[in-house]
Amino acid sequence: MPVKVVDASALAAVLFGEPEAEAMVERLQGCTLTAPLLLPFELASICLKKVRRYPAKRTLFLEALELFGQMGITQTEVNVRKVVTLAEQKGLSAYDASYLWLACRLGAELVTLDKILDKAAEDT
Repeated sequence: MPVKVVDASALAAVLFGEPEAEAMVERLQGCTLTAPLLLPFELASICLKKVRRYPAKRTLFLEALELFGQMGITQTEVNVRKVVTLAEQKGLSAYDASYLWLACRLGAELVTLDKILDKAAEDT
């Protein structure tokens, strides 16, 4: 099974039923998924923003967030020094660079909806 690195934007689309969900499911299906250890915190932050914006859907968002734990995504440590260097080189945040660094290290495709991160991955 091919390995793919999935970032929070792509996974949030799936978990929270965003318009890009179907396309992301197709890209992720049949793959072994991995991400940096920060993924659950980024998903929690996205969930919190949604809860604050749409308080009536709080329970729905929290239930969707719980599905993350059932997805079997491998969470991996990254080399933070190399992540900082990569972030400097590519003009990314350290968070985004951690996904890119992991994808480069594993020789894996990076699945993201972040246009800047996607462009950085294409140029790497």
